Amino acid sequence: MFFKLAMRNSRRSRKENGLFFASLVVSIVAFYIILALSHQDVMIFLRSLESDAVNSLLQIAAVFYVFSLVMLFFLIYYASKYQLERRRHELGMYIMMGMRRSKLFALLIAEDLGSSVVALLIGLPIAILMSEVVSLLTARLVGLGVIGHHVSFSLQAVILTTVGFVAIKLAAFLILSGKLARKQIGDLLVDTPETEKKQLPAPVYGVSAVLGLVALVIAYCQGIGGYSWISVKYMAVTITLGFVGMFLLFFGLRLFVDALARRANGSKPLAVFGFRQIHENVATKSGTLAISSILILGALCCCGAGVGICISRQNMDHVLDYTFASYGGDAETDSRNIRAKLEETGVLEDFSDVFDMKLGYIKMGENESHDDAVNVGNVISALEKLKVSEDRDVLINNMSYMTYPYLIQESAYNKVLETAGKEPLELGENELALYTDFFTDYRGGLLNEVLAERPEVDVRGDEYHLTGEVQTTKIVTDSSITLSFGLIVDDDTFARLTNDNYELYVNAVLKKDIVDDKGLMKAIMDENEKLDGIDFESINADCESYLQNIGRNMFYTVAAGYITLYLAVVFLIIANTIIGVQFLMGQRKSGRRYRTLVKLGATYEMLCSSANRQVGWYFGIPVAVAAVSSIFGVRALLTGILSESMHGSVKQILIIAAVMIILLCVVEYIYMTAVKRSSNRYLMAMMTPERVE
Repeated sequence: MFFKLAMRNSRRSRKENGLFFASLVVSIVAFYIILALSHQDVMIFLRSLESDAVNSLLQIAAVFYVFSLVMLFFLIYYASKYQLERRRHELGMYIMMGMRRSKLFALLIAEDLGSSVVALLIGLPIAILMSEVVSLLTARLVGLGVIGHHVSFSLQAVILTTVGFVAIKLAAFLILSGKLARKQIGDLLVDTPETEKKQLPAPVYGVSAVLGLVALVIAYCQGIGGYSWISVKYMAVTITLGFVGMFLLFFGLRLFVDALARRANGSKPLAVFGFRQIHENVATKSGTLAISSILILGALCCCGAGVGICISRQNMDHVLDYTFASYGGDAETDSRNIRAKLEETGVLEDFSDVFDMKLGYIKMGENESHDDAVNVGNVISALEKLKVSEDRDVLINNMSYMTYPYLIQESAYNKVLETAGKEPLELGENELALYTDFFTDYRGGLLNEVLAERPEVDVRGDEYHLTGEVQTTKIVTDSSITLSFGLIVDDDTFARLTNDNYELYVNAVLKKDIVDDKGLMKAIMDENEKLDGIDFESINADCESYLQNIGRNMFYTVAAGYITLYLAVVFLIIANTIIGVQFLMGQRKSGRRYRTLVKLGATYEMLCSSANRQVGWYFGIPVAVAAVSSIFGVRALLTGILSESMHGSVKQILIIAAVMIILLCVVEYIYMTAVKRSSNRYLMAMMTPERVE
C-alpha cells in the first residue's frame, strides 16, 4: 500500500509539473553528452593531432559538469519547494489520519526516487541516441565522413550522469522533506500569506531604471570597444557593471508596469487585475527576474557566438591538400626528385594536380641595403588620405615594414587560382599584384580602394604599378608559410629580380572521387599512411598536409560548439524553470483572489485569458531585456575571442547569431505555452466551489 501510494503520487507529480520534469530530462541528456565527449568520432580523431589541447578540453568539460550540477541543485531545490508547497494541505491530512512523520518522510523520498528513476529511464536512451547523432553530424561537418564511425556509448558517462543526478536531487529533497516533516499540522493545513514589501517613492524606481540602463550601456561599450579584454581586472569591472545594471533595471521596472496598470482599460476582461498581478510579481521578485534574465542572456550569447564562430570557421578556404617543401641547393632537381618518389610509391596517381610554387627574395648587390629593395611610400600616402580608423592605421604600420617582401611567380600563383576555381591574373608590363595572408573584409576594402588608383611602387630603382585587387588565396597548405605582404610578379621579372635563386614548394591536390568517397579527413589520413613510408630527407624535402594545419582550427570549432551549446542549454533550463515555477507559486498564493473573482461571476475563459497575458508579460520582460542585450553581448564576445584573421567574418557571425537568438526565442515561447497549460489546470480547480463548514 505504501509503495502504491508513493508511485501514484510520483506519477501525479510528474503530470502536474511537466515543465520541471521535462527540464530534468533535458539536463540528463546534456550531462551525458558532455561526459561522453571523449568517445565522439571527432574527439578521437583530434586526440591524434592535438592530444594536449583535447585533454585540456575534456578537463574543462568535467569542470563545467560539476558547475552545472551545483546550479541544477539550486534549481531542483527551488522547484521541489514549490511542489511541496502545493501539497501542504495533503501532507497535513496524512499526519492527521495517523501517518507518522518518519513514514511521511520516507514517502516523500520514495516519490522523489521514483521520479528520478523515470527521468533517467527516459533521459539516458535519448541522450545515447543524441550523442550518436551529434557524433555523426560533427564528423560529417568537419570532413571525417561516416566511414570508420565508432559507437560513442560511454558506460562511465552513464554512471556519472546517474550518480550526479540522483545525488543532487536526493540532497535537495532530503533537505526539503526534512523541513516539511518537522512542521506542525496547523502550519501545513493553513496557507501562509506572502508578506507585502514596503513600497518606495516612484522617483526612486525611476532613478534606479535610468542608472541600470547607464551601467549596462557602459558595460557593453567596454566589451565591444575591447577595454574589458585588456586584463582580468577590467573584465571584472565590466561584469560587475553588467550585473548591477541588470538588477537596478529590474528594480525600477515596477514603475513601468505600474504605469501600464494605471492605463489599462476595460476592453479586455480582468485587464486591470492582470496588470496588478504582474506589478506585484515584478515588485516582489525583481531580483529573481534579473537573475533569470542574466541566465537567458548568457544562453543567447553562448549559443549565438558559439554557433556563429563554428559555422564561420567551417567556411574557411581550403584549396591545397599537400605541400612538399624543397631544402636542397637545386630547386628544379628537388622538384623532379619529389615527383619521382611519389611515382615510385604509387602516390602520384592519387593526385589530380601537382605543380610548383616559387617564392623568392630580391637579389641585392653587395653594397645595397635590403631596406631599399622596395618603396611603397605612394601606397602609404594613399592610405593616409582615407578616413581615420584602427584598420587603416594597422595597414599603414604594416606597409611601413614592406621593404624586402617575398616575390611570387605569376604562373605558379595562377595555378593556385585555377585549383581554387578563380579567375587567373593577367599582369601587364611593369605591373604587380599585392598578396597577403592576414586579411579581413574591411582592410581588404581599404587596400582595394587604394589599388584601384594603380599606385606606383619602386622596386630596386624601377617603377611598377600595383593593379587589380589584393590577393589572398593560400599559396601553400595553410600554415607552412605565411606572408604579411608579398608581390606577385610576371615570370620574367621574377627570374630577373631573384636571379633564379628561389624557394620551391610542390603543391598537390587529391582526386575529387577519392575525397567524395572517403571524406576529406579520412582521405588525407589514408594518404598520410602511404607518405609515411617515403624518406623525404634523402631528397632534401619535407611533407606537410592540410590535416596537420587543420587540427588546431578544428579543435577550436569543436570546443566552441560543444561548450557554448552545453552552457546555453543549462542556462536556458535553469532560467525558464525558475520563471515558470515562480509564476505558478505566485498564482497559487493568489488563490483566494481567483476564488473571489469566480464568486463575482468571472468565467473560466476570462481567468485563463488574464492568466495567459500575465504569463506573457512575466516571461516577456526578462526575455525581451535579454534578447536586446544579447545583440550587444554577442558583439562584445566576438571582440575578445576572435582572432585578427577572423575579424572580417564578424558581420557573417552576427547574422548567424541573430538566427540562433530567434530560434532560442521560439524555445522561450514553448516554455511559456507549457506554463500557460499548468496555469489553466490550476484555474480549473479554482472553478470548483469551495466547501464552507
